[in-house]
Amino acid sequence: MRRAVEPAGPAVLVDEAESPLGRLARRRDRDGRALLAPARIAAGERLRRDFTLARMMPTVTSNWSIGRTGGGPPGGPGDLTDRALAARDRVHAALDTVGRGDLADVLLDVCCFLQGLETVESLRHWPARSAKVVLDIALGRLAVHYGLAEEARGRDGPGRTRRWGAADYRPSVGGGTAAGRD
Repeated sequence: MRRAVEPAGPAVLVDEAESPLGRLARRRDRDGRALLAPARIAAGERLRRDFTLARMMPTVTSNWSIGRTGGGPPGGPGDLTDRALAARDRVHAALDTVGRGDLADVLLDVCCFLQGLETVESLRHWPARSAKVVLDIALGRLAVHYGLAEEARGRDGPGRTRRWGAADYRPSVGGGTAAGRD
């Protein structure tokens, strides 16, 4: 299924069938719950969008374009727009927050390079079903970095309205009390 995603700019066409996160979002555990929470899926897709906008995917062919605008190697900072540079900074900040090493690597492999969990496990010589656990931890940290919560909550702390009225207050409805009419 393809859908248009509108980041801060023009719409980008996303094929949900190619994303390992899309496949994981549809899978359920024994109790019927989603394997990954929606906030974690959204965080992974946001990282993928920034990675794509930053043009960080390695190239496999030569760049023979003559009309390059910047100096330096092809695909370097001289070729990037301000929007791509900002996306590159967001990717680096997100990966630094998650923590370099296995957590950031599994995010890059699954979210950005679109490798399946089995592929990640075999390339890294991990035990079966361990990539799912590492990915869940990494996506949780990524969701916190992006400010995505698992559930909606109000503001905590002093100044938060907890209830209206005194402790023994009962509102009246139609002349009687809320608990029942006398």
